[in-house]
Amino acid sequence: MSVIRVVWGSATGPTATAAYDAALAEANIHNYNLVTVSSVVPADPPLEVVGTAPDLGPVGNRLTVVQSKATVSPEESDPAVAGIGWARSESGRGIFYEEAGSDPESVSEAIEAGLAAGTERRDWSAIDEDVLVRAADPAEDAYTTTVVCAVYGESSPIL
Repeated sequence: MSVIRVVWGSATGPTATAAYDAALAEANIHNYNLVTVSSVVPADPPLEVVGTAPDLGPVGNRLTVVQSKATVSPEESDPAVAGIGWARSESGRGIFYEEAGSDPESVSEAIEAGLAAGTERRDWSAIDEDVLVRAADPAEDAYTTTVVCAVYGESSPIL
């Protein structure tokens, strides 16, 4: 059975894209072509909060994710904050809700509000719910990025 893993990373780089790539490397998902999907959780797979992904297949493969990312420039003073929350019903079906910003508490509150609205919209009662938020202080001389991703299973060939 496949697994959904929650991973994260924060890093710096000389450009916003370089910082993003470095943050993905911290989560060990930098060698895949990420395909971002909307935030619905299938009923069957377990969810594991792991921090760093294991090897998920060959370099260049497609990897399905729900992604939250925040990047700040060297001129900014607020942190790069990214988070994902999840809520699962008794059937195992559920939703992710992702949010990014510059204040961990505000990001967490937005995720909780999104989860409440999403489960209500679907008429699901959440029995398993959690929020994971990560923040990185800005660097003085580089861009800073934080990512939090829910990674669906293993990678698959893109071609």
